[in-house]
Amino acid sequence: MEALVVEGGVRLSGEVEISGAKNAVLPIMAASLLTDKECVIHNVPDLRDVRTMVKLLEILGVEVSWNDKTLRIKAGRIKEPLAPYDLVKTMRASVLVLGPLLAREGYAKVSLPGGCAIGERPIDLHIKGLKALSASVDIEEGYVIAKADRMKGATFAFDKVTVTGTENIVMASVMAEGETVLENVAQEPEVWDLITVLKKMGALIEKVEPNSLRIMGVKSLSGFEHKVMPDRIEAATFLITGAMCSEKITIKGAKKEHLVAVLSKLYECGIKITSQENALIVDGADEILPADVETNPYPGFPTDVQAQYMAMMSIAKGTSVITENIFEKRFTHAAELRRMGANIIVDANKAIVRGVKELKGAPVMASDLRASASLVIAALAAKGKSKISRIYHLDRGYENFDGKLKSLGAKIWRIKE
Repeated sequence: MEALVVEGGVRLSGEVEISGAKNAVLPIMAASLLTDKECVIHNVPDLRDVRTMVKLLEILGVEVSWNDKTLRIKAGRIKEPLAPYDLVKTMRASVLVLGPLLAREGYAKVSLPGGCAIGERPIDLHIKGLKALSASVDIEEGYVIAKADRMKGATFAFDKVTVTGTENIVMASVMAEGETVLENVAQEPEVWDLITVLKKMGALIEKVEPNSLRIMGVKSLSGFEHKVMPDRIEAATFLITGAMCSEKITIKGAKKEHLVAVLSKLYECGIKITSQENALIVDGADEILPADVETNPYPGFPTDVQAQYMAMMSIAKGTSVITENIFEKRFTHAAELRRMGANIIVDANKAIVRGVKELKGAPVMASDLRASASLVIAALAAKGKSKISRIYHLDRGYENFDGKLKSLGAKIWRIKE
């Protein structure tokens, strides 16, 4: 197992390139199961989760080649529509093969998913959506078993906003018989990147304001070629890193329109950010002002940026309150930040953060993907040396994160534990 060692207090500067979005490429890879034609995906990040999805596709009998940042996928024949526990337990996004397999094969057996330990993330809305499309769905020995000769269009409203639920049911419905109307769908840019791909394949999908989709089922879909959108969460992470630790950082590939809520909050904190064509430039702040934040579904403040924001608030000039409305166990990083000297009190879904003059290096342990990033950037800002254990979480969602930080001047290196 590997850990990261960080020597804090170094001011960063330079340029960093944002990778393709993890949360966009995984559902797009799953969509390739809807056709027997070749699918080409560009700007693919080299991440542990992407490699897991490649393994899952190969287990299903799919031909996959990966050259640099381009994936070529051809699901000429599905060997067996089974997604086994050993793979799915490590990555929640594996459940995204459920809808496409059922749509194409009329049968799917998918293990209940795993992923980060950030609270309950049941797939009951996925199951309700499939049942609404006339599929029979049972859970046996930890597996979801779904059957349908051909699903039938229906009107279905999600009880609450769910990203993977929206993606799964959209993919399930594109070849259903007749018209499907989905209401209260997720609005994340990654969802629309997937819908763009499905339209390239020949799916008939129309957005109905404000948050509904109308889908007319087709009998078959073609292949596609697509460039994955940049990772807005990685961009937000580097914005916060720049605010805390830099002289000036240019973040290339960051899309301002995907980061409105994050940018608004950073402006409130007194952070200076300017935009250029296809880039954002952030200046390091001598003083960070406190600002309360609540996580909400897009276009609200992302839960995936909450941990990084907490690290920044831990050295702000005053007190802030962070409210987590998406996941009930997403404050595990607070205890680790306290080991570095942060003053944080957690009360249910709220964290009261009283900024301290400085953080101090310490050995800490990552509990999930975004917590990993928060501990790394806190260590960069801290006085002294820190060791962050369990960085396999980090490698699930950030491509060459420590390498990119090194290019900005950070003193950071990997060790074997």
